[in-house]
Amino acid sequence: MFATLSDRLADTFKNLRGKGRLSEADIDATAREIRIALLEADVALPVVKEFVAAVKERARGEEVSGALNPAQQIVKIVNEELVNILGGETRRLRYAKTGPTVIMLAGLQGAGKTTLAAKLALWLKEQGKTPLLVACDLQRPNAVNQLQVNGERVGVPVFAPEPGNGTGDPVGVAQASIEEAKRKLHDVVIVDTAGRLGVDAELMQQAADIRDAVRPDEVLFVVDAMIGQDAVTTAQAFLEGVGYDAVVLTKLDGDARGGAALSIASITGRPVMFASNGEKLTDFDLFHPDRMASRILDMGDVLTLIEQAEKTFDAEQAMKAAEKLSGRGGEFTLVDFLEQMQQVRKLGSMSKIMGMLPGMGQFREQLENFDDREIDRIQAIIYSMTPAERINPKMIDGSRRQRIAKGCGRTVTEVNQLVDRFFEARKMMTQLAKGGGMPGMPGMPGMPGMGGGKGRKPKQPPKKGKGGKRVSGNPAKAAQAEKAAKEKAASAGGNPFGAPGGDEVDYEKAAAELNLPKDFSKFLK
Repeated sequence: MFATLSDRLADTFKNLRGKGRLSEADIDATAREIRIALLEADVALPVVKEFVAAVKERARGEEVSGALNPAQQIVKIVNEELVNILGGETRRLRYAKTGPTVIMLAGLQGAGKTTLAAKLALWLKEQGKTPLLVACDLQRPNAVNQLQVNGERVGVPVFAPEPGNGTGDPVGVAQASIEEAKRKLHDVVIVDTAGRLGVDAELMQQAADIRDAVRPDEVLFVVDAMIGQDAVTTAQAFLEGVGYDAVVLTKLDGDARGGAALSIASITGRPVMFASNGEKLTDFDLFHPDRMASRILDMGDVLTLIEQAEKTFDAEQAMKAAEKLSGRGGEFTLVDFLEQMQQVRKLGSMSKIMGMLPGMGQFREQLENFDDREIDRIQAIIYSMTPAERINPKMIDGSRRQRIAKGCGRTVTEVNQLVDRFFEARKMMTQLAKGGGMPGMPGMPGMPGMGGGKGRKPKQPPKKGKGGKRVSGNPAKAAQAEKAAKEKAASAGGNPFGAPGGDEVDYEKAAAELNLPKDFSKFLK
């Protein structure tokens, strides 16, 4: 979503590199580029003015003028100001001290409230809560049925006494849901309310009546992050008409410019609490302003990636794979490789995973063009092998590769590539697990091919003989050099210090002849 903004800001900071000191003109030019980048991203004008003014003021201060690297300091300032306009700190749910915690969702039709209700229920369930979904959207056709289907998918019960489709009293349903939750010991109630295509008096009145009936602990305004400046207008209207405690952004995985996400918190004074960034019911999490700012500035979001991996990966399975790579638990096989690939697949698309790593903005086009079906093709090839072949890929000869290719509908070349890549990857991962270093990296021990081009042996140091002297590779020259060394030693009379004739050396006399300073003789004793 923030691709355009990220690229513009990256180009702006690139112009500052290498400058030991920033002039007034540099600061003004940078501020102008940041202003254009934010306006192009559809950020609200008041927010842009406030943001640029804060950056310019800090850039002219001592924190930049006294910095060793002013360009990096500017990036730091922009990052901190982005965090501020995104809401500052991470906002978390407030739970009721007694009775069920009531969460009410409000927003326009099409913002994704019903789907988000199920996502929130699943997220709460993973937190150890027992949520209850309540169908109070009795206006939109099949809204009740949609909530029931989503509730079944996430394993959360749905309270829907009315069929909806224009009939029923949403306020009465909301009131009855609280008693139902108490009776069945649900500790969280999520109320899905109706929306409209636009803000009107009837919508506001119904939302206000439901709010007054259930007295929610949290009112969350659900907004589509792709509708641009209208999201800010709608958010302001709901704030005045119904009131809410926090904002939930949906469709953050879209290709819109993302101005709504950067404007709402600053305009309304209400923080963004949750973010939905995909179609899957698991594509939902707390909104972290600092992590979102890091993504915008192409610094990655490694913390979120780690959290997702911890939730998705099987720790025991990962430990077994690590032991095999280190050589303690047997050999790493194609079976282990397939299991690890399936674990990674659970994290989501490869482009989404790689996009969380720092500096991946420059490879955005390649990531967007990555075909996730390539993983399916690899799985098909491995599944076409026999169990023995997966455990011992070395036994896969030419005839077996032809059979595997026919079995999975791929070519023999693709089977060859998979097997060859597996052996290369296993070798590299095993070496890393044992602390051997990364193949192909200078200065790393035990890495072949570091002495030049492909297939060339590294230059060997000259051989040394006894005493550390260099020895020629030519046998005749080596024999001649050895003979000369022996003659020299014989002329020295065998004295290791080379004294002629082997006579004893008078060191005190020798020291006197050197005219050394007085009292220096004590160092010779």
